[in-house]
Amino acid sequence: MNRALQQKIHIGCRELGLDGDARRALQLVVTGKASMKDMSDAELLKVLKRLKSDGFKTSSKGSKKHKAAPRPDLRLVHVIWTKLGEAGELRDPSRKGLNKFIRDQFGNVWGSVPADVDMLRDHKQINAVIQALKAWGVRAGIDFNWLGHRK
Repeated sequence: MNRALQQKIHIGCRELGLDGDARRALQLVVTGKASMKDMSDAELLKVLKRLKSDGFKTSSKGSKKHKAAPRPDLRLVHVIWTKLGEAGELRDPSRKGLNKFIRDQFGNVWGSVPADVDMLRDHKQINAVIQALKAWGVRAGIDFNWLGHRK
């Protein structure tokens, strides 16, 4: 079950003005199941597709594309943040949410935090962010073997 798809469905219903009962009725019509807990990813995608056909636009204000981070270690920060978002661990999986996380976690320790994560230049600070995000992911049960660490 994909938590990110469920979140998109909730956002779409909110944007279209559908309450919980209307959402469940729509899901029942589209998939034959009223609860997202009982749906496969394919069924969740069908519901999302229906919401899009009803006028939900997934590319709203948060879809502004940014250039890739200037350093590989900063790109790793973004990858881990995305994985946490896909696992449903984040309230705000956007870049704004990542910047808020960094301010909240490290603002008092570092004294000052750049306005955007990609402005970080100190490798020790970047590594501290990576380690904090990885620790969160481990607590959430995310397998980070795909990172391909070198020893």
